[in-house]
Amino acid sequence: MTLDARHPSLDVVRGVAVMGILLANIVAFGLPGAAYFSPLAWGGAGVAAKTAWLLNFVFVEGRMRGLFSALFGASMLLVIDRADARGENGVALHLRRMFWLFAIGYVHLYLFWWGDILTHYALCGVIALFFHQARARTLLAFALLMLLVSMVLNTASAAALFAAADRTTPADVAVWNGFASAFGVPPRGELLREIAAMRGSFGEAAAWRWQHATSPLTLLPIVAPDTLGAMLLGMAGLRSGFVTGRWSRAAYQRTALACVPLSWIGYAAIGWHTMASGFDQRWVYTGSLVLSLPLRMIGYVGYAAVIILLTQPGGRLAARIAATGRMAFSNYLGTTLLMDLIFTGWGLGQFGAIGRAWLYALVPPVWALMLVWSPAWLARYRYGPLEWLWRSLVDGRPAALRS
Repeated sequence: MTLDARHPSLDVVRGVAVMGILLANIVAFGLPGAAYFSPLAWGGAGVAAKTAWLLNFVFVEGRMRGLFSALFGASMLLVIDRADARGENGVALHLRRMFWLFAIGYVHLYLFWWGDILTHYALCGVIALFFHQARARTLLAFALLMLLVSMVLNTASAAALFAAADRTTPADVAVWNGFASAFGVPPRGELLREIAAMRGSFGEAAAWRWQHATSPLTLLPIVAPDTLGAMLLGMAGLRSGFVTGRWSRAAYQRTALACVPLSWIGYAAIGWHTMASGFDQRWVYTGSLVLSLPLRMIGYVGYAAVIILLTQPGGRLAARIAATGRMAFSNYLGTTLLMDLIFTGWGLGQFGAIGRAWLYALVPPVWALMLVWSPAWLARYRYGPLEWLWRSLVDGRPAALRS
């Protein structure tokens, strides 16, 4: 396979990632931000809601986002390598891509959804550029180093949270309440103000995001080690042939059998302990952002191996998923628009109105739409609509769209 040829396995894994990330994000679309980590915050605290939280935690949480990040790293490296092979400046091309990705993500973040990941990817993508000539083993070593850094930083934050639990000083109260806004149960008035803003006009929702959404530069030092580690692992996967399907079937089987059960068992133990603690925010944070970190990396590597195994030698479903992956940018942002139409005030205004468990009923129809429209679009056009826009902005001229 030539360097310019598409890699079906890469497209399929990316397709599963962009579909699967909706399972992780659906709660963040439909409920106040704190409900993402704790069902006690909003969306129901009964058996159904807690079961939905546990199932998502065991099988989805962190793994789809990690898979998406790893595929971003692999795709970034592929773009640079292909540009260099054509005699272009791959580094300059990558920097232009990251600039426009940041700009598009910035609009997405403040006008449409507080959970945007594109601005963060753009910033991490610039940092990952320093590793683009590294070999697979070097990339793997730095990915593991980033995992260690992330665990150390998050452990320090967890220690501060545990130390502040007695709330005997104003500083302790501030720390405790700050964590409660994301990992516990914020004051009801705070939740109601968020719900009112999201159910309000387009301008009211945008104003709330401008005031409350975490800025990309603030988020960078907090989350960058984890994201960068996943990107570097994806780059190692490209260099080694893992994400392009070049490993033997037996190697993928061994990887899947070693990684997936370990990830599930570990997450199940952490999830059960979190529930047994009554969703104490100390253990919500520690379980989600400390104990699960190595299991997350193990899990998305295993998921990638399973996906590649199940989609070889191909078939109609694999072709549809691959088309979805080729249009991951359009599908990611298109999902936000669909969710805004359901939840925000300029749509149906259902933000905070649907229980946690029922939110997941929205996911299969969106998946079906992705699997139908993506191949239909690519049958006529070379790129997805937002892929075309991104490419045109990067090149400084409209790209050829017709196939």
